[in-house]
Amino acid sequence: MGGCIMERKPLEKRAAILIFALFLTGVTVAPLCAQTYPSKPVRFILPFPAGGLTDVLGRIMAQKFADGLGQPVVPENRPGAGGTLGIEIAAKTRPDGYTIVLSAPAIAISPHLYKQLNFDPLKDLAPITLVAETPNVLCVRASLPVKNLADLVALAKATPGKLNYGTGGTGSSLHIAAELFKSLAKVHIVHVPYKGVTQAMVGMIGNEVDMVVIGIPTSLQHIQSGKVRALAVLSERRLPELPDVPTAREAGIDQFETSIWYGLMATGGTPRDIVNRWNAEWLKIVAMPDTREKMQKVGFEPLSSTPEQFGKFIRKETARYGKVIREANLTIE
Repeated sequence: MGGCIMERKPLEKRAAILIFALFLTGVTVAPLCAQTYPSKPVRFILPFPAGGLTDVLGRIMAQKFADGLGQPVVPENRPGAGGTLGIEIAAKTRPDGYTIVLSAPAIAISPHLYKQLNFDPLKDLAPITLVAETPNVLCVRASLPVKNLADLVALAKATPGKLNYGTGGTGSSLHIAAELFKSLAKVHIVHVPYKGVTQAMVGMIGNEVDMVVIGIPTSLQHIQSGKVRALAVLSERRLPELPDVPTAREAGIDQFETSIWYGLMATGGTPRDIVNRWNAEWLKIVAMPDTREKMQKVGFEPLSSTPEQFGKFIRKETARYGKVIREANLTIE
């Protein structure tokens, strides 16, 4: 019996050594794999047309990310369905960190607007970080006989259905913002969707539409040149770039604060160490003075957050937009 005991101890010792070796292998290989990411170019989906706000911001980000990650980060414009098409592409791809999307409020709007959405924005995408925000401004064509927001509301009420407004597409955040204006002001203005917000601005300059709600980066130069007239900024305070333009509240319409925000997202199920890598890279990038200068020059306020904070923000925005969409009775098949 004693011989059996003596024989078993070396076996137990060898088994313990083997298990310990496997454990060591496991904990050393995982970080090594993380260190090799990325080993090839990354696809960076911008879900709106070239020349628009998302495109401008995305191309600033892409070069900075490429410098930090050591691999090309290739912007790819995939517009359609108010930004939903590009987001869906990112939601349905392989969760390996090689497809990233620059999300806008479309991710919070689409669950309420589309009866048949082919993905779940809250489950099929992984928040990385908020990156920027820009306030909206309500503009009208220069030839429209109104000087302020009260004039616009009075004209719209006197001629119901005669005025129209342009947007970057049905279901876009600017479409919802204009519908919020209609609801608050109790006016009937007709929607004219364009393929992108830049095209909507060009349309207004060309007198095709009477009004747009639009972000500062796309509108500022046209406001300053007198090609369009800004009636109200949709922020809590006046903007340094447009000190003479009142807020919507100052102009007589309360609860009309809207902005365009942007955030970086990966495919749902992307390994957390890869999500953390992108988050860390953005924290470094957004702290660079030249990055902040480039963003602020075109009207963006640089932001950052943890993945958890961004996820919480998306859920809050989803609830907020849901209320507006239900009250406006908007839906898309």
